[in-house]
Amino acid sequence: MERRWLVYPYHLWMLLFTVAPLALIFFFAFTNQGSWTFTLDNIRQAAEPLYLRVLGHSVWLAALATFLCFLIGYPLAMILAQSRVKYRHMMMMLIIVPMWMNFLLRTYSWMTLLEKNGLINAVLRFFHLGPVHILYTDGAVLLGMVYNFLPFMILPIYSVLTKMDRSLLEAAGDLGADAWTSFRRVTFPLSLPGVYAGMLMVFMPAVTTFVISRLLGGGQYMLIGNVIEQQFLVIGNWSFGSAMSVLMLLLILFSMVFLSRYSKEGGGGMFL
Repeated sequence: MERRWLVYPYHLWMLLFTVAPLALIFFFAFTNQGSWTFTLDNIRQAAEPLYLRVLGHSVWLAALATFLCFLIGYPLAMILAQSRVKYRHMMMMLIIVPMWMNFLLRTYSWMTLLEKNGLINAVLRFFHLGPVHILYTDGAVLLGMVYNFLPFMILPIYSVLTKMDRSLLEAAGDLGADAWTSFRRVTFPLSLPGVYAGMLMVFMPAVTTFVISRLLGGGQYMLIGNVIEQQFLVIGNWSFGSAMSVLMLLLILFSMVFLSRYSKEGGGGMFL
């Protein structure tokens, strides 16, 4: 009985910082600002073609960033899992240390690298290949997403791969499977829980980001996160901003349900 009291602080924390903010968002989304009467106008406005196009563009960039993080992160996770322990720790530090820096500083550093007189264009000019206009484009925004969220793809996959039973690979080899067949039939299906977790951990912050698109996109590439930020901090229309937030919440919940459906046993068929 006494141990139940240890749980109450966590319940209070969840109530104050999770349940209460969500309740406020839903309250503002379905009420008129000022009169606080029930309405669906905010939801209807959020579903207008203009905002749906912005949402579609945000989902497309986030999905592309997630796919690129998977293509880059999976091989890196395999290299980490198969490396010797002393090298593994060093490589893990190289991945984790940049995450200790402030998110804004990491994004500003890419602005310096990608600008017209930045390091990348200086190297390209040296080889007579540039300069190239990269900053304030979709490519710059995508690069910022991949750079900032790549560790969220590597770490879950690495965690699963390190716990994999190596005797299964030995058994596959004894049965005549080559390296590619062993990977396709054994390693990759067993690592899918880490892949699904990594996809969620990359897609959710990528689809809601507003800092990367504002800095690397120069305000020319409006994503759904920028729309919500402007409604709350610039325009002051909390009702419409909350309605957009509700739509984003539903999108994220749909993504979680979709991936959890394939995270069950046998879900690897979507990849194989």
